[in-house]
Amino acid sequence: MEINREMVLQSFRDETEELLTQMEQSLLQLESQPEDRELISSIFRAAHTLKGNASLLEFRAITQALHSLEDLLDLLRKGTIRVSAEIVNLLLQSVDISRQIAKRMLAGEDTLLPEHQEFFSRLAQIANASNRAPEVLEADAAASAGPQAASLSGTKGASSLRVDLSRLDRMLNLTVEFAIAQGRMRRMLQQRSSELAGGREVLDTHANLESLFLELQELVMKIRMVPVGPTFHRFARSVRDMARKSGKIARMLIVGEDVEVDTTILELIHDPLMHMIRNSVDHGLETPEVRRSAGKDPSGKIVLEAFHDSGNIVVRISDDGAGLDTARILQQARNRGLVSETGRLSDFDIQNLIFQPGFSTADKVSELSGRGVGLDVVRRNVNALSGTLHLESVKGQGTTFTIRLPLTLAIIDGFAVRVGTETYVVPLSSVKECLELPAENHRCDTGGVINLRGEALPFLRLRDLFGAGQKAPARERILVVEHQGGRAGLAADELLGEQQAVIKPLGRLFQGISGVSGSTILGDGRVALILDVPAICREAIQRSSESVLQ
Repeated sequence: MEINREMVLQSFRDETEELLTQMEQSLLQLESQPEDRELISSIFRAAHTLKGNASLLEFRAITQALHSLEDLLDLLRKGTIRVSAEIVNLLLQSVDISRQIAKRMLAGEDTLLPEHQEFFSRLAQIANASNRAPEVLEADAAASAGPQAASLSGTKGASSLRVDLSRLDRMLNLTVEFAIAQGRMRRMLQQRSSELAGGREVLDTHANLESLFLELQELVMKIRMVPVGPTFHRFARSVRDMARKSGKIARMLIVGEDVEVDTTILELIHDPLMHMIRNSVDHGLETPEVRRSAGKDPSGKIVLEAFHDSGNIVVRISDDGAGLDTARILQQARNRGLVSETGRLSDFDIQNLIFQPGFSTADKVSELSGRGVGLDVVRRNVNALSGTLHLESVKGQGTTFTIRLPLTLAIIDGFAVRVGTETYVVPLSSVKECLELPAENHRCDTGGVINLRGEALPFLRLRDLFGAGQKAPARERILVVEHQGGRAGLAADELLGEQQAVIKPLGRLFQGISGVSGSTILGDGRVALILDVPAICREAIQRSSESVLQ
């Protein structure tokens, strides 16, 4: 039988990354639970499995290297060597180096670099020295690698299957196209049901097909949903290493690791999360001495939390550090000309200055920060995902970043409005209420401000924003939308109500249009634009402030 080596190598690549990630997470736990024998045994089993996989593919270099690592782990498992910070550091280094070696093996280079050879020789020397002069602790022989590892492997094989992401994308696209075609078919049947023999039966049959399709569509969406835990756990190592480089002590707490989100969103949110975590370690957390003097635990805490809320996923990164220094931020902004010397800003406005491009309060450039690149990119990336980013900070207590994102980038719940002959869709999560435009505001052709229960609400006419060019009807409706605490009204001819919108990306020619984030195809085959609520809110607020100044 001919073996497809490429498929075998791909399987080896995926399983190697899983095993190394598992070892890394267990080592981070072991640092705070050095007496946990099961943790040590799980690390040993992962290394043993990895060595066996490499041996089967005849990757001799990594097999020999992992044999030295396995010897050291075996001594830890037996209690011959005590768990210490130095040992954990060595083992974490071995995980990093094993990743590098595995990449070289997959690229066809079955030799160890001199520095890699030197590192694993050092591990072998430590193991040999411990065997000659053992420091025997309480041995734990209960956790053997054999049957337990086999049991875990068998369970995984029966319950999971790796699928190429491009195939899932294709499945999703097909369900999207099917939804569009089905909507058109339903509309045609409704229009001609009176002309068809058994028209009512045809409509009932189509309704049954629709319910089956909705179930299929929901299943396809769930296939793409993955738990956030594996991605979040990767940051724990980064927090530890960054804190050590900064002379700090930090630990990460993960809440809601079973919460699921579309795999594409999880991939795109990785870099923004890393920026914010790096910012928390470098700018937020204090050194152990400063924390002790303030009556805090010397070890700083960063909490990474995920939960579902109103059809969205919310990711929250909070630290118990010093919080934002608003006086320093304001002075830095004035030095850069972002704020006038006499300008008065609220704490909320001052804190949000850190999202300005190139803004930094660091005294010097370090490995982690100081170049003013980071948070402005974070906000831009989050907005590109149709999400929002909110900041809260209390001086001396810490800072919290809250990201709110859609569960998927493919389908949204929307609210449709009509302006002239065109239909626009607003993401339902941004819609707060609907009302009728007061008669005294009909005289203005572009927009203005209305009184909403004693508060000023700036509003825009979508007719003016998109140049519809037709005369406004006698009665207009207002859709009140909200973004990051700011509200605005969108004036339309008619409110069509809620509907599910299948998002289609805009072509290059239309990507620069302000106020539009995408498009969708309606049941009758026409194209409707999906509105960019953050951009429209900013436009409405800016226009209302300019009219006040005039």
